[in-house]
Amino acid sequence: MPLEGLNHYTIRPVDLAKTRDFYVNLLGLEEGYRPPLGFEGHWLYCGGNPTVHLIGPRPQREAGWPERVVGPTGLLDHIAFSCTGLAEMRDRLAKSGVTYEERVIPRDRQTQLFLHDPDGVAVELNYPPSETAPA
Repeated sequence: MPLEGLNHYTIRPVDLAKTRDFYVNLLGLEEGYRPPLGFEGHWLYCGGNPTVHLIGPRPQREAGWPERVVGPTGLLDHIAFSCTGLAEMRDRLAKSGVTYEERVIPRDRQTQLFLHDPDGVAVELNYPPSETAPA
């Protein structure tokens, strides 16, 4: 069940284009493949890894969420970890009563678990395709 490393972080920017330009044109990240997620956004790559995810408005999902405004720590949406031990983590979450959402990425069959920490920070756990059940 080990967490093996930071996978990416996701920002809900006030101005999607301006934030993309900052990371790409100023810092030198490269825009790369992003799955068809049903909302606007960008995946920005560092060293060949999609490290910074920028997500545009998702009106239905964000209903009741704080407004997108610039603040002292920005607009962090979630943090993500690369992991192994999917079955064990599902068991641990069930035993602890923590609810989560599970998704499988169509392109590579990676399984993702989404949950919230006690302070409401969204956490994404990414498991390799070898741990995903066959389709």
